[in-house]
Amino acid sequence: MERLAGAGPGQPLPDGMQLDLLRTAARQRASLDRTEHRPWPVPERSWFQGQTWERLLFAHWRLPEEALRPLVPPELPLDTYDGSAWLAVTPFRISGLRLRGLPPLPFLSTFLELNVRTYVTLRGKPGIYFFSLDAASRFAVGAARRMYKLPYFHARMSAERRGEWVEYASERTNGRRAASFRGRYRPTGEPREPAAGTLEHFLTERYCLYVVDERRDLQRADIHHVPWPLQPAEAEIEEDSMAPDGIDLPGGPALLHYSERLDVVIWAIAPAEHG
Repeated sequence: MERLAGAGPGQPLPDGMQLDLLRTAARQRASLDRTEHRPWPVPERSWFQGQTWERLLFAHWRLPEEALRPLVPPELPLDTYDGSAWLAVTPFRISGLRLRGLPPLPFLSTFLELNVRTYVTLRGKPGIYFFSLDAASRFAVGAARRMYKLPYFHARMSAERRGEWVEYASERTNGRRAASFRGRYRPTGEPREPAAGTLEHFLTERYCLYVVDERRDLQRADIHHVPWPLQPAEAEIEEDSMAPDGIDLPGGPALLHYSERLDVVIWAIAPAEHG
């Protein structure tokens, strides 16, 4: 059994964790060595932070466009694939969180997170719109709310790896509505990069996120990583109330994918009309 959340304040670092954090930072930088797959060039300005996403599940539900359209700001055109909109619940672990030029800080750089998202395209740039982002780190929640204007919430979270399975639980501790997730998941095949034109590519190969700030201004944060190494997956979901208000998820997910690790660099948010 392996606990996935990392050491907490006052706890000694596991053997090798500090070295692994430094290697993680190097992998994040090296992700920029490969850019030919991107739908638009990386920004000319410097990226702001690095992250590594680990043991991630993409659980996707197919939904009618009219169900999601009222929940996405009207300024953002909602994306569909074969006539359907898509909503994803994505539990995972963040490691190696750091600002550009700095190493990851033990006790702050590794924590659990769970996102709920859909897909939009603005001015030819496909991106992600988040309904919610739950994290076990109060520091990360506060910082992301201030710097990225994202709907982050603190949650009590746990994750353990038992053989091939990742057992994951999350329960939101703040916000106007309760939200929880409990289940387990595992990969069932070999990793491969999603092919252009496929549903998997539509759902995952997106290199920015969009937010509408408190002044109703559109903001975008660019993201870079190599193509997702996706594996087919299976999941046993015991509890899931993460969907936004007004959405009843129709049974189990229509599509499941797993990714063991992805190294990422992220730019600061900027007005979306700036290229």
